Amino acid sequence: MLSDPRLNDSMLVVQDAYHASDLPSGGVAAIGNFDGVHRGQREILRKVVARADELGLIPMVLTFEPHPKKVLHPDLAPLRLTTPEQKKALMEEAGVEAMLVVRFTLELAATPAEEFVRCFLHERLALREVYVGESFTFGHRRQGNLALLQRLGGELGFVAHGMEEVTYRGERVSSTRIRRALAEGRVDDTLEMLGRPYAITGTVVQGDRMGKRLGWPTINVAPDNEILPANGVYAGRVVFPDFPAPFEAVTNIGTRPTVYENHQRVVESHILDFNTDVYGKPVEVQFHKRLREERIFPTVMDLSAQIGRDVESTREFFAARRRLEREGVIL
Repeated sequence: MLSDPRLNDSMLVVQDAYHASDLPSGGVAAIGNFDGVHRGQREILRKVVARADELGLIPMVLTFEPHPKKVLHPDLAPLRLTTPEQKKALMEEAGVEAMLVVRFTLELAATPAEEFVRCFLHERLALREVYVGESFTFGHRRQGNLALLQRLGGELGFVAHGMEEVTYRGERVSSTRIRRALAEGRVDDTLEMLGRPYAITGTVVQGDRMGKRLGWPTINVAPDNEILPANGVYAGRVVFPDFPAPFEAVTNIGTRPTVYENHQRVVESHILDFNTDVYGKPVEVQFHKRLREERIFPTVMDLSAQIGRDVESTREFFAARRRLEREGVIL
């Protein structure tokens, strides 16, 4: 998600909050990694914002960067679904007023969970209420959990709540499950689990103009994100901060095997009904539906004809979606 320059940047962000001297206090907080800010995590945020509004307190999020596994087990560390900028924008969109970023280090990993609660959550932040997922763990050897928070909360004067897991198709929604779906190109499933289309941000860069030579000019995107959907062709939308509305687009992720051998992986979008110079501009590419896999065509003319069919499929997909939106079937 790209931030809109027309909106005021009102959310307080404190980097390295564990060592910061000037912190907000007395709020209602969610604690977790919040990678992806998926439906389960958004439900926690919704509750925090609503409860803080009831109490007249600050709704805040306490999150960790980098992911703990990047410090403890770098070879097992997951790729992030969102960039720090995307996470910040999604938090602000949810109504969070303060995001406290705790730098995860070996020193922090060795901190006993009870010390973290007493010294940081209570003495320095003076939290009134805390919300976490039911399976949330923290502290040295992951000894901290919801039960510990509730026990210490009773002693120290705050209340800890565990939020029930949100499920999709009978399984818990999780960042791991979303990563797996992206690796398989199932962006319709990621849309359901995220509550929005998966999106990458980046910069429009100079390409080789192959798309234009085929009759379908594209923008080439240098992505900021660590994760891309599986190679293939997708119907989606493209968002530029300088334009008031998104554009429908056909996005290809892959190596373009029909025209290149052993070429690097690229992200390129043919934007429907668009003819503007946007080189060097920031861009967001959203993925709504996978149209097909990447494949080799007998000739470039066959490839061009297939792109034409992909464009028509994209038009039909969004036309059908708009009809459903007008009928109130989808929001």
